[in-house]
Amino acid sequence: MPEPHPVLPETLSQIRQIPASDRPLVVCDVDEVILHLIRPMEAYFADLGLVFMQRVYKLTGNIARRGENVPIAADEVRRHIHTFFDAFVHAQEVVQGAPQALRQLARNMDIILLTNLPGTHNRAARETLLKSADIDYPMITNSGPKGGAVAALSAGRQSPIVFIDDSTVNQASVHASLPTAKLIQFIADDSFRTAHLPADHIDLLSGDWAETTAFIEAIMAQSARDRD
Repeated sequence: MPEPHPVLPETLSQIRQIPASDRPLVVCDVDEVILHLIRPMEAYFADLGLVFMQRVYKLTGNIARRGENVPIAADEVRRHIHTFFDAFVHAQEVVQGAPQALRQLARNMDIILLTNLPGTHNRAARETLLKSADIDYPMITNSGPKGGAVAALSAGRQSPIVFIDDSTVNQASVHASLPTAKLIQFIADDSFRTAHLPADHIDLLSGDWAETTAFIEAIMAQSARDRD
């Protein structure tokens, strides 16, 4: 059966630069998981006279001009997103507990960051910001659904493979490409997370790194028992 979302060539070339390992793996998104996205983006939109129409976890079709009930066009949404990252990628706030949690998990698992970061020119600024927060792990930039990339990253590794991401689209993609992956949908923003109904394939919906770490460590312990 063909890969539902094949890994992009430019993503695969980055994956091939990561040394081979058989350790369990956490593949972790950055925006709204390690770095706040909704909070600064909502403030940025407000300065432009734009608002979220609903506390629904999507951008396209959910942003309107203040006082109107018609969403702005998809290409305008994309333009604002690119402009936002160009302006704020160097200054996003770290989600509470993320550095400590990743450091704790890295004792027994590899950590790889997989981010759909608009603009290749923003990569260096993101890496600098993360390293300043003591978050220094291999980072892969991607575009589109992440299933193929996560499947490629999992090759040769023992279980578990854990995927942490805020996006419903990316979670569904990984579920289709690597059904054995443990899926954690992490949404740091309380209001958006509370309003979100996770799909059946999601193993944990969270906005708390302590809860997420405990959940992953329980999965690790169960995997160790299964191997014995």
